[in-house]
Amino acid sequence: MILIELFRCDRNILSRFRQSLVELGLVLAICAIALFGHGTPALANIDDDRYDGNIFILYAGNGSLVPPRLNLKESLQREIPAVLVFYVDDSRDCKEFSLIVSRIQEFYGRAANVIPVSVDSLLAKSDYTPQEPGYYYSGVVPQTVILNGQGEKVYEAKGQVPYEQIDDRLREVFDLLPRSESIELKRRSFNEYNSELVE
Repeated sequence: MILIELFRCDRNILSRFRQSLVELGLVLAICAIALFGHGTPALANIDDDRYDGNIFILYAGNGSLVPPRLNLKESLQREIPAVLVFYVDDSRDCKEFSLIVSRIQEFYGRAANVIPVSVDSLLAKSDYTPQEPGYYYSGVVPQTVILNGQGEKVYEAKGQVPYEQIDDRLREVFDLLPRSESIELKRRSFNEYNSELVE
């Protein structure tokens, strides 16, 4: 009788041990899949046409561009000049141009409305009104369009263009001196020491 009881105990222990091994195997398999089985890491960078997120945040370091503070219709109603920039997130040219767009906002963002427009977000329609970004899109990215305060198109460029070319046109829109006659714009440093306040 004692022998039969020991045999039953050993079977229960053995059964529990097998169940524990199965559970441990499942846990190890899940961990292996989680660590190694989810695919390759993102290899996108500024020099390729791979998607890796919003280009203005990743490459220009400027999350304030998307979404824009005003849409095109609101900008036209308030008679604020608008800079439309058509882009896609998986384009090398657009990734590189995002730095220029950020610079445009840096110098003109208070006076003009910089509106990055993802081409993927444009609705497929047969025709658009002048208050819709699709009206100005010509099928190329990046594409830059400047509208003055009256809603007139004063500049259009396809592909990457230098900042100076856009700056020249915006100087005309705002009736500023040409770059050759004006003082050089400098970035403001926020870490300057002012000795006048110490005395």
